Amino acid sequence: MANEELLKLRDAISSLDKDLLGIIAQRQKLTQQVAETKIKHQIQVRDQAREEQLLIRLIKQGHEYGLDPHFVTKLFHVIIEDSVLNQQSLLAQHANPDATLEINRVAFLGEKGSYSNLATKKYFSRRSGELVEIGCKSFGEIIQKVETNAADYAVLPIENTSSGSINEVYDQLQHTRLSIVGELTHEINHALLVYDPANVGKIKTLYAHPQVFAQCSHFLAELGNVEVVPCDSTSAAMQKVQDLKSNEVAAMGSEAGGRLYELSAIKSNLANQKENYSRFIVVARKPINVPLQVPAKTTVIMSTVQAPGALVDALLVFKEYNIAMTKLESRPIDGNPWEEMFYIDMRGNIEDGPVQQAINKLRSTTKYFKVLGCYPVEEVTPTRIAAASALAE
Repeated sequence: MANEELLKLRDAISSLDKDLLGIIAQRQKLTQQVAETKIKHQIQVRDQAREEQLLIRLIKQGHEYGLDPHFVTKLFHVIIEDSVLNQQSLLAQHANPDATLEINRVAFLGEKGSYSNLATKKYFSRRSGELVEIGCKSFGEIIQKVETNAADYAVLPIENTSSGSINEVYDQLQHTRLSIVGELTHEINHALLVYDPANVGKIKTLYAHPQVFAQCSHFLAELGNVEVVPCDSTSAAMQKVQDLKSNEVAAMGSEAGGRLYELSAIKSNLANQKENYSRFIVVARKPINVPLQVPAKTTVIMSTVQAPGALVDALLVFKEYNIAMTKLESRPIDGNPWEEMFYIDMRGNIEDGPVQQAINKLRSTTKYFKVLGCYPVEEVTPTRIAAASALAE
């Protein structure tokens, strides 16, 4: 009797869930029409004043239904982020009709289930065209695939909140002719993955990518006497454990990736920093045009003469034109001992006046200067509003 009552309640919930999906789909169609209107009238993608008004109204309406204000805020932050990213994608496609492909061949590190593979799926889920996945064993191979037209795009991890910058990728960017055309931030949640969780013995060997080991150094220290074996990618580590089928080996990677290799997680959240994210860049053979309505970043590389204050003088150009730098990274220049190449991410569109002026000045004052790409900002900062304040109004 109780089971029948529970079943009816679950059926009612399932019916409501289906209705919710239909309503969300209708909302997405309307936001697409909004994007088309913004293209026509050159209107900015984000209107944070309108977002604040929307959240205040929704919190009040939710309160009338007995819904927690924080839940309503969190829910609509996700919906607004999805709307913004979809609108940005549509505007970018409109501005780059030649870049819209029926088939997107994308190179990335590892095979199915690697973090780069999951990031690739996430990024191209908003792009039209069929996704063809091309797994690679090294960053050099990834770059080569695109340079030789064996792939249309490459997805490369560039930095992590726990282990910092991925220097090998920066070194590849120093020598390639490819352009950065996109970015995304992907949450990284490392788990300890085994083949048979019911019969796990004392783990003697652990497989993972070196970046994973670096991000989970505190956990490794707790394990004690365990052999650490580096692999080309997290997917290669998971494949190794699947092949061995031993209760004395484990891999470190994502739970989602592990399931593709019939592995189960026996422990999660292994990274030193629990807020663990990796930033990826997307590169292609040709640069793209970013509409001025879309928030953008521009990435450049430069070297300065070896003279006192040369780097300071170059950096002051950003202050002069009121341009915010979001990243400054230095890497040694091959063949030039003690000389550094500087990588800079800045907020702004290369077509915007202040950015153009800053770039022109830097070209004339630095020893070497190159624009690596201008691309849409994929990280949508949530519009902040105090739920209690909204109810008090």
